[in-house]
Amino acid sequence: MHDAQRQSTVGWMHSFRERYGKVLEWVVISLIVILAIEVCVGIIFRTMGNSLVWYDETASLLLAWLTFYGSALASVKRAHIGCPELIDQLPHGGRRWFNIIAQLFVIGFFALLGWMGLVIMPILAGSMLDSLPWVPVNFVQSAIPISAALILLAEIMHLIDLVLDTEPGHGGSAIAETLE
Repeated sequence: MHDAQRQSTVGWMHSFRERYGKVLEWVVISLIVILAIEVCVGIIFRTMGNSLVWYDETASLLLAWLTFYGSALASVKRAHIGCPELIDQLPHGGRRWFNIIAQLFVIGFFALLGWMGLVIMPILAGSMLDSLPWVPVNFVQSAIPISAALILLAEIMHLIDLVLDTEPGHGGSAIAETLE
């Protein structure tokens, strides 16, 4: 690939990743706000002696969604926990190949998670939430394959960076680095 084409591809991908991260930030912020409002409303009703039937179940589900979609955001921003000290001791080529192999394992894991999330959807068909019987369990569980797909997109973009060796720090411990 010519250097100009490579820079164009990399520039487009980084621009897309930035916009993608902003969309995920809004999703996560929205979930935090909805969860905070729901918890406050639940507390108010509970202190008045009129507990909401759906409060506990929906708070748990919102927290799970926040975790899944927050993980996708962390993946885009390269903000997951890492332990780069040992890898940083490797020469540049060793770091690069280790990170590529590790990235392939991450992609494989999330591909499997997304696939299993899709496999379980038909099994849950027809099941409804206990406290909100009009809400299908499939809708709630859709966070698993959707977030896995969102994470896969971020991880594949990161793999492309590693293969093209365009990471900040020139192939350093990309696992611990974040986009600026």
